[in-house]
Amino acid sequence: MKIFYLYKVFNDVFMKKSILSVAAAALLGSVASAQQIKFEEYDLPNGLHVILHQDNTVPVVTTGVMYHVGSKDEEIGRSGFAHFFEHLLFEGTQNIGRGEWFKIVSSNGGTNNANTTNDRTYYYETFPSNNEQLGLWMEAERMRSGQVEQIGVDTQREVVKEEKRMRMDNQPYGNLFNSILANTFKNHPYRWSVIGSMEDLNAAQLVEFRNFYKKYYVPNNAVLVVAGDIQPEQTKRWVETYFGGIPKGVVAEKKFPQEQPITKETEVTVTDANIQLPAYIYSYRTPSNKSRDARVLDMISTYLSGGKSSVLYKKLVDEQKKALSVSANSIGFEDAGVFAFFAIPMGATPKADLQKVIDEEIKKVQTSLISEEDYQKLQNKFENEFVNANSTVQGIASSLATNYMLMGDTNLINKDIDIYRSITREEIRDVAKKYLNSNQRVIINYVPEKK
Repeated sequence: MKIFYLYKVFNDVFMKKSILSVAAAALLGSVASAQQIKFEEYDLPNGLHVILHQDNTVPVVTTGVMYHVGSKDEEIGRSGFAHFFEHLLFEGTQNIGRGEWFKIVSSNGGTNNANTTNDRTYYYETFPSNNEQLGLWMEAERMRSGQVEQIGVDTQREVVKEEKRMRMDNQPYGNLFNSILANTFKNHPYRWSVIGSMEDLNAAQLVEFRNFYKKYYVPNNAVLVVAGDIQPEQTKRWVETYFGGIPKGVVAEKKFPQEQPITKETEVTVTDANIQLPAYIYSYRTPSNKSRDARVLDMISTYLSGGKSSVLYKKLVDEQKKALSVSANSIGFEDAGVFAFFAIPMGATPKADLQKVIDEEIKKVQTSLISEEDYQKLQNKFENEFVNANSTVQGIASSLATNYMLMGDTNLINKDIDIYRSITREEIRDVAKKYLNSNQRVIINYVPEKK
């Protein structure tokens, strides 16, 4: 199962890894980039929000359900629940036997997956369009009668433990992103990792897992997206048949502890037994990804380190050869965000040399306008990313769900690129000046553990 952690997003950025499956892209086909993505949305009486997107050019249908529950919704002492359920709810349902989920999907020509972030959990199946009804039935089963039993909990505990060992504890820099969160956030539950604490999961009782399911896996805490080769009126009838009778739940208002602004530079050291070279991180707390400023910060990060022609890469890696790797990463969450510079030194290059160059480039962005040529390059990159994000049925389904649930506007799937296009060079300067000051950051020295 492909697990989507935000620490993995961060690692993929600076390690230049691709997470796009070529096979999936070939299977699903592409949509015309110039077209508006049309969709229809409505609510069932039980509160389930439904979004339909019809594209009959490729005979596949993606059925996705996103639940508004991520690691930030967990209680202190019970971290890891949201991600744990991403595993647990493939154990079976009232009408799908234990261990049968993946067999049903594969034997009917489909694929499926799930992923968890700090803000939400997302499940989806992609079937040939003649099995659209099957995907709807399976996701309704997961919502209505997911089996939360001791045997499944015990099994998935071991799966998650092994996953944590492989992806974090035994992986070079595997705990780096979690270290950034833990030191950038002090009060908000963004401070703990998506995978959570094994001690917390071991201590949890079966009744706690069942209560978590009852609390969050309800229709009025979810959005259903059906995208691809569908006939909308028939799809609506199936949606009503399978989801309409699921009882509405009680969804409490989300209230999280507020962070005080960072007003003084602090420095911490974190050790990692799996690395030989240190990494230096400069982390700034930034606003919610719903804000316009978050998009401007996206552009700043791309300008500073988006590719080998970017200013930091050219200076520190190519020209001065002081860094093996360098990146500036803007990572948005529903309630807040992080802007983090990351650098691994070349040889015995001191941290001060890397910091000096990074600070110089920040200052340039804060005090002068980037060139028209660089500005146009940014626009081109963001248009390309926009097209790629919505070039498959799976990508469109995920974008529609995310824009509705976390951004508050489903139609951002069509409008978001216009927001980026409207960002000016002056805004880039002013936003850098607003958020990327030395007194607003945490410096994290991520160093090898002494033997």
